[in-house]
Order: sequence, then C-alpha cells, then structure tokens
Amino acid sequence: MKASGKTSQTTSYLKSHFLFLKRDCEKRCCTETKRGGGRGWLPRWKELLAPAIRRDPYEVLSVSRDSSDQEIKTAYKKLALKYHPDKNVDNPEASELFKEVAYSYSILSDPGKRRQYDSAGFEALDADGMEMEIDLSNLGTVNTVFAALFSKLGVPIKTTISANVLEEALSGTVTVRPLPIGASVSGKVEKQSAHFFGVTINEHQAEAGIVVRVTSTTQSKFKLLYFEQDANGGYSLALQEDSEKTGKVTSTGMYFLHFQVYRMDPTMNALAMAKDPDAAFFKRLEGLQPCEVKELKAGTHIFAVYGDNFFKTASYTIEALCAKSYDDTTHKLKEIESQILRKRNELRQFEAEYRKALARYQEVTERYTQEKQSVDELLKQRDSIHASFTVARSFNISGSGSGLNNGSASKLAGENSKAESPVEDGDGKDKSGKKKWFNLNLKGSDKKLG
Repeated sequence: MKASGKTSQTTSYLKSHFLFLKRDCEKRCCTETKRGGGRGWLPRWKELLAPAIRRDPYEVLSVSRDSSDQEIKTAYKKLALKYHPDKNVDNPEASELFKEVAYSYSILSDPGKRRQYDSAGFEALDADGMEMEIDLSNLGTVNTVFAALFSKLGVPIKTTISANVLEEALSGTVTVRPLPIGASVSGKVEKQSAHFFGVTINEHQAEAGIVVRVTSTTQSKFKLLYFEQDANGGYSLALQEDSEKTGKVTSTGMYFLHFQVYRMDPTMNALAMAKDPDAAFFKRLEGLQPCEVKELKAGTHIFAVYGDNFFKTASYTIEALCAKSYDDTTHKLKEIESQILRKRNELRQFEAEYRKALARYQEVTERYTQEKQSVDELLKQRDSIHASFTVARSFNISGSGSGLNNGSASKLAGENSKAESPVEDGDGKDKSGKKKWFNLNLKGSDKKLG
C-alpha cells in the first residue's frame, strides 16, 4: 500500500533525525575517546537514564539491608507494576518512580553490585563502571534511537523486561503453547512482548538433563526466560538469558544438566576494554557467572522468548532437548567448563607476571632508545673527526704560514734554475769549463788538409 504524504514526511523526518543523531553520537564518542582514553563515552548513555538524585536502593524498594533475594524480587515486582507508565499515563511522577525502582533493583538483584554498594555506596559502583538496565517501553522514540546507536557502537546496554509481560505472567493470563522434547518451534515476537512455551518432562528426562536453546538466523535480539509457578497459579520470573552473537546467528540457552554451568556476561569485558584495552584480555573470562538453576524436576516448566529488538520484531527458533541423546556432548561441555575455570585462575596469576614483564620491557625499551641515540652521536662525532684530516682544512688553519711556505718553494725553484744555467763572469763571458763546439782544436785537421 502506498504511504500517504503525511506518513512519508514523518518517515523522512525520522530518517534524517536518525542520521543526525548517529553522526552526533559518533562525533561525541570520538571526542570523549581522545580526551579520556576511551572511557568518557561509556557513562554518557547512563547519564540519560539514571535518576537525577539517587536514593538508597533499600529505601526505594522499602526493604531492609538484610532482606533476602526473594524479598527484594517481590518488592520490585510490586512497585514496578504500581508505577509502570502504561498504568499511569497522566502521572509523569510515576514514570520517574518506575525508573528509580528499576535502577535500584538492578543494584540489589546483582550480588556483586549489592556487595559493592553495601561497602562504599554509589561511588564504588561508579568507579566500577556499572552498566545500566533500561526499560525500552519507558524511553520514547528519541532515547530509543540513542539506545540503538550506542548499542551499535559497542556500549553494553541491558534491557529490563516489560512490566506488562511480568504482570500478565503473574496473573496467569498468558497463552502457553506446548514445546515437546525433541521438537523446535519458529516464530516472530513483537518487541517488548513474549511468547510462552510449556515443556513437559518425565522422571527419566529430568534425571538425564534438559537443554532449551533459542537461535535467530536474522541476528535478532531476544531473551530466553524461565518462570516458576506461584501458589496462585501465576508465573514468576526465575531466570533470564540475553542473546549473544555467535558467528552468523544470535543465540542463547539454558542447561539443566546436574552440574555447574556458566554463562558469559559480555558487559564486564566491554567495560574492561574501555578502562584498559591492552589488558582487557585478562578480564575476558571474568564475565563467567554461574547459572542459578542446575536441574529441573519432572513436570511442566514454562519458558518464554522475549523480543528485545529496539524497533522491529524478533525472529527465533526455540527447541527443547533431552541430554540423554547427547551424552558425548554433555561430557564435553562439563570438561570445557572445567578447563575454562582453570584457565581463568591461570590468567589471574599470569596477569601479575605480564604486568611485571611489561614494566621491565618499557624500562629496557626506554634504555634502548637512549643507547641508540648515544651510539649515533658517537659515530657522528667520529665521522666529523675523520673529515678534519684534509689539506684544504690545513691551509685554512695555518693562515699567514701558508704564504711563507709558498715563498720558500719559489726560492728553491730559483736556486735550482741557477744551478742548471752556465756561469758567467763580470764581462758576461762564459766561465763554464765546458768548451763550445766552435772552440775545438782543429789545427791538426787544417794541416792535413793543407
């Protein structure tokens, strides 16, 4: 269908505005990188979204400092549903409170961040470069564009799950489609929406282990969610995994295999890259985080695929597998997890050696430069001294002595000339002992002739 003139103008405006924002973001990123060694642009996105005045997260969620994780989660869900913008269209204050609740929960729901905050407050989190979790439904068009651009530029942006999805799950009003073991289902899910699936497993399958994976050949962004059933019949979010780019696809998975499986948090490595690009390699495995649930019991378990694209729908394929048919693969996964953990410990030790060697290398490199300059200077002086041995330079230095030498040479030349000339007396006659040919005695010859 042909777009109307008004729609066309709106599309053109958004496109031009998008390109302007893109150029502006890239310019700001380059400027901040030059000024601050690459760190300045990372917090810029957080500045757009973090509350202007940050209150104590415990106070915001109305929980005590010794509250359990479950108590914090329950308080967050209650407040998130209460202040969600969709429920408070005419109340701008509710939007700010919702943002504050989400920000506080992003701190207290993470054991590491909670520990940092408890020890040194917000300063510890700021120093560590904490990433921001945002709700795309609360951003608006302009900020969503900014989020997409920053994500494209490599900024680790985590998104929260829409409160509407969580509310529908809690109320049990979602549509759950069956996902049999050994089967796969493909579909498209709208952004900030979710498709729910029920995976039913028996005792033998539960004992063998279950794997649920989602992939997208179009490289869509999505989340894989796992819900636990509440007493009131609703579903409470228990686990979530964000998709990652793996080769030519995006994918993620949950592995319930009765041994500890780890997931990789890419934001930790991205922040390490921003702080120290040369040494980021050593932090690459620090993003390993243990998965909270290791096994599933027999029964029906609820999973969901959540659309996490900024603007368009997410294409996906979800599949559920029993590990019994993948004994060799399961063994390889267990072994590789152990190897990666050992390698992480080795890298921690090697980092100290590397930094020591790097400092020594920088020291000897500096000395190398100094010694090279010294040798070049000595050889230059030597060449200059060699060049001093020249006649032309000798004449220039002797000055007046040069004329004396020339006079002596002329005198010697004159004496040699006189020695070779015939000697004359005072009358000008030749005094030479040699006889001329016309003075030879020819008398004898005359007599004979006569």
